Amino acid sequence: MNLKIIKSIPFGIWFFAYLPKIQPYRNRAVAYHEAEKYEEEIEELRKVIHIWGSAVTKKAGIKVKVQGLENIPEGPVVFVSNHQGNFDIPIFFTAIPTHQHAFVAKASLLKIPIFGKWIRDIRSVFIERDDARASLKAIQEGVDMLKKGFSLAIFPEGTRARSSNMAEFKKGSLRLATKAGVPVVPVTLNGSYRGFEEKGYVRPCEVDFYIHPAIETASLSKMEANDLAATVETIIRTKLEEMCAKENQ
Repeated sequence: MNLKIIKSIPFGIWFFAYLPKIQPYRNRAVAYHEAEKYEEEIEELRKVIHIWGSAVTKKAGIKVKVQGLENIPEGPVVFVSNHQGNFDIPIFFTAIPTHQHAFVAKASLLKIPIFGKWIRDIRSVFIERDDARASLKAIQEGVDMLKKGFSLAIFPEGTRARSSNMAEFKKGSLRLATKAGVPVVPVTLNGSYRGFEEKGYVRPCEVDFYIHPAIETASLSKMEANDLAATVETIIRTKLEEMCAKENQ
């Protein structure tokens, strides 16, 4: 067996063994969901994702340095971030204890045993990248959730960078935010790829997590809305370059 896989086995066993421990929170959230008590569901999800994310990052030895929590407005928002590695989701849950937030994620995550059901229960929206009709349906699902008060997070690059590099954002990736008229909160993170992707096994690392000021979308012109993804990409990329330059000093 590959030595890298062997090194990650203890963490993998812990990861799946831990999920049942947060089942009571999930059960309450699902009950609130079925009763359409969205405020109660949002609060239950806010608690459970932070508990889970904090446990995962602690077990992996990931230290998250957070700046800018004061920039998150009240109410539903769309967090938009660059995407470096597998640990980005629990890092988000650790870094932002003030808001419930689910993810706009690829549908293949649903196939992961236990975890797939869990990521669905926290109200994530799943997109089939090769199915345009299904993608449009998923965007509308996201808009409906935002209007009910839920927050979402999205990685517009579409895949992990596995390094400190950053790919271009998908055009139109923020359409659900502009259609719902909710604020967009850009986030720049750096260092998460060192938690797994850099060496191919789980290991401790430090992550910078910078939350930028929110961008209101309700009053954007059509041109501004069309350019929003590019605008947010520039904000995030500029900060990432600053972080990388600081590391190399």
